[in-house]
Amino acid sequence: MQVQLRDPNIIMKLSRLGSFHQSKLSFLRSFLDEFKDWEYNNDLFDLDKNGYGTAVYSLKKKDRIYSLVCFANKIDDEERSDRVIATKWDAAFTLHDGIPTKNDIKRLKNEVPKQEVGRLSYKELTLSRANKSMRAFNHVVSCLSKGFQPDLNLLSKVGYLYRTTAVYGSGKFGLADRLRIKNREEINGPFRLEMMLVYLVRQFTFDQVNHVAKSKNPKIAVKLDSKICKNLGIGNSTGLGMAPFIVNHPTLLNNWILSREIALKKIREIKKVNLKEINIFKNCLKNSIRNITSWNTEDEYQKNRIYSLFNDVKKFLKFIETDFDFKIDYPFNEVYLWIEKQTCEECIEYIVSMMLEPFDDIVKPLVGKMSSDEDKYFTIPTNRTVEDLRSIVEKRYPDILKIDFEKKENSKNFWFISKNKEEPRYADRFKEGGSELEQPLAIARDIKKLYNQLLVSDNNLKIDKFLINNNDLRHVIRRAFIVEKFPYSEIQDNTIAENVIPIDMLRLKLSFFGALKFDPRSDKWLRICMFQGAPLPEDLKNFDQQWVYNS
Repeated sequence: MQVQLRDPNIIMKLSRLGSFHQSKLSFLRSFLDEFKDWEYNNDLFDLDKNGYGTAVYSLKKKDRIYSLVCFANKIDDEERSDRVIATKWDAAFTLHDGIPTKNDIKRLKNEVPKQEVGRLSYKELTLSRANKSMRAFNHVVSCLSKGFQPDLNLLSKVGYLYRTTAVYGSGKFGLADRLRIKNREEINGPFRLEMMLVYLVRQFTFDQVNHVAKSKNPKIAVKLDSKICKNLGIGNSTGLGMAPFIVNHPTLLNNWILSREIALKKIREIKKVNLKEINIFKNCLKNSIRNITSWNTEDEYQKNRIYSLFNDVKKFLKFIETDFDFKIDYPFNEVYLWIEKQTCEECIEYIVSMMLEPFDDIVKPLVGKMSSDEDKYFTIPTNRTVEDLRSIVEKRYPDILKIDFEKKENSKNFWFISKNKEEPRYADRFKEGGSELEQPLAIARDIKKLYNQLLVSDNNLKIDKFLINNNDLRHVIRRAFIVEKFPYSEIQDNTIAENVIPIDMLRLKLSFFGALKFDPRSDKWLRICMFQGAPLPEDLKNFDQQWVYNS
């Protein structure tokens, strides 16, 4: 039996993309799998009694070493902010290529805490900063210093001791350009170095809290229990800065989505599954109920989605336990057809992620195909004709062509770059000024504009000639020729509509990072947790591959 890949015109809608969850393809999980055999070490831990100072952690294999350099700083409570305009943080980090010398550490101590206004070198690969969750951090220090473990209920509500507010890479602020390191086999996956930084930062937070507790009461202080550590991750506050990325990197987006869709297709095409595979899927499903019930948010929209997810997962569990026989031919195809008919989008994509869990032989080869050499597809094929382009647009953007952009609700918003921080922002074009500075992120509107122009142009006109009078549409002409070859490269929705929910774009990207427990704080920013439940460094060589569900 052959199953078709899912229709991009359905999957690439924002409501569906905003329902994606982490999976075995997610970057933090593939990072752990790639680096599980590396040697971990804490090379330097020079913190004062209050936990301020410098620490260095490393991962080593043969001649390759990556080192996280940490600087913990004293800041006042009023200086602590997750907003991009902040200038001070509780800690700042950089991932150094190799072993940092004393001179390197001295140089980095002066630059890394400055973040955007500092200057790094080609020796540094990624840069980040983070703030404490003061409620969780102070509670843990207080308890450990008195000789007992912290309140698990409080920690489960927070999920972390620190949250990052940005992780930079790929040449920003003097960091090594991606071209310099892209051929290294161990980082042949998107954002692998960023995942490494966040993972090692997580360990630093445990070491720091233990150190401060012991300094406070050396005689009776205890260390944070390793099981508690394992169930804490690293928080993150993410705003609109992440949203344009998935618009601006179409071939990369395609490769992420396509890998997931190919995995699903191949799993649906398996004629017979064995008992081990069935049990892995069922156990992940049952254990995942804990993830759903511990998913806290004050956002009413997300609360309703969690409620629907919980009810649909329970309904699906009842179905496979009482009404379904995995011994039939193509059982996972039947599973998929059932969830498409019977459950919400959130649940569909949640269970799709779990369907990947038993099938390493399908998933692992796809991990290496999730990067993209984007420059290869940048050139517009100017020898093609207007008729070719119009056919592509009609085939690949059918729903977008139905949108009437003369209606205010379909062009209400615009994207722009803030002057102060050069970060993306989103505004109402009918209430706020600045729409003349709009960024080319309204792809649906511009595709419709392109199509209208194609309709009144000569079918045989070559694209180079068409561009002479339509240069303002160059960016979507390029995208149309890209989507011809990369069907999942385009969001099939209107990103400037009145009813758009920008955090759907954030959730899409964060799901591929491997984030858990999305907590929207508005329709424009949210908090997440990463590496919650992940193995600690000393456990990397032998860990449960389904740790996300089994923790």
